[in-house]
Amino acid sequence: MSFNEMINSETPVLVDFFATWCGPCKVMAPELEKLKKMHGDDLNVIKIDVDQNPAAAQHYQISGVPTLILFKKGEIVWRQSGVVPATQLSAVVKQHA
Repeated sequence: MSFNEMINSETPVLVDFFATWCGPCKVMAPELEKLKKMHGDDLNVIKIDVDQNPAAAQHYQISGVPTLILFKKGEIVWRQSGVVPATQLSAVVKQHA
């Protein structure tokens, strides 16, 4: 399934734009794992390395990492930069589910 197919699906998709050299991005990784366990198949989580996918980063105007974007049926319903705890992310996902 392509990126566009995923973000246009009925299932909400949280995209984590990150970089391997980014300290806060490393802190974010276990939070995303917790979030996935909390929501299971009701949420897709995708990680996009901005250094390996500069076109995607440019398209979504990613200026800092980590940047999290929540898509629902192809539309951006929430976006935030920085580390966000799993509990806070879960509340955002439920709000837009």
